[in-house]
Amino acid sequence: MPLIFPTDDLPAVEAGTLYVVATPSGNRGDITLRALSVLGQADILAAEDTRTSGRLLATYGIRRNLVAYHEHNERRQAARLLEKLQAGRSVALISDAGTPLVSDPGYRLVKAAIDALIPVVPIPGPSSVLAALCASGLPTDAFAFIGFAARKKSRRQIQLEKIADDDRTLVFFESPQRLLEMLKHLAAVLGNRQVVVARELTKLHEEFIRGPVKQVISELEQRPTIRGEVTLLVAGNDRQAGKGPVDESAITQALKEALDQTAGSVSRAAAQVAADLGLNRRQVYRLAVKLKKMPGRSSKDH
Repeated sequence: MPLIFPTDDLPAVEAGTLYVVATPSGNRGDITLRALSVLGQADILAAEDTRTSGRLLATYGIRRNLVAYHEHNERRQAARLLEKLQAGRSVALISDAGTPLVSDPGYRLVKAAIDALIPVVPIPGPSSVLAALCASGLPTDAFAFIGFAARKKSRRQIQLEKIADDDRTLVFFESPQRLLEMLKHLAAVLGNRQVVVARELTKLHEEFIRGPVKQVISELEQRPTIRGEVTLLVAGNDRQAGKGPVDESAITQALKEALDQTAGSVSRAAAQVAADLGLNRRQVYRLAVKLKKMPGRSSKDH
């Protein structure tokens, strides 16, 4: 039986309209009929990488006016494209892969178009965030997209401490070169939480690595190299997951052990115990400070 593709829902592209078009994250077959229709009609296609997008368009025989729109020329190009939109031209915005504006350039153009009362139409489709989330096995009722964590360790420490008490599933993007460093930092600040490394989504070598973060670190350390684009998911701080009330003596004992393991660092010890016992990190931190000031313990917080 032949496949039937509906075309009645594919209206003509409107003049003076900005279309935000999702394109495949990896597998080119993931593109939607609506996306192909818009890309085949728009006057101008604004692409993060014209070479990458050019190959995708060539696959489907689409030849349109393709211009570069990336983080290095975004301010200048947004102004130019706004002029084209105001003159009645239609513009389709695409990124290298997936949905534009999700850790990709495009915000300036969308905001400028809205401010100028120009219609902005989303053309939904592939998203590595949602693809990873739905196959992760972690809770999906609420999640927080963090994007790329800060590269500098001190800034990343602050960033992770701010979200340590968040009970939503956390979603990061990470480069394969920094993945192990990021996982070790997660373990130090958030404890041995469940994580999922989603690698090369929708591509030939797609892989999901699931388990406690220390186990995943151990597995990845056995590999000579880590390759491919990575979406990293981290379980939220679930204080109620099978845990009964924890008395203060148990917390104190856990803090003593954690302080010894962290060379006396109050912040790291508190974060570790809070994550392990499912407690509020700030409350544990205050108890750790009191414990650190007790006679016989150094007051230096490394």
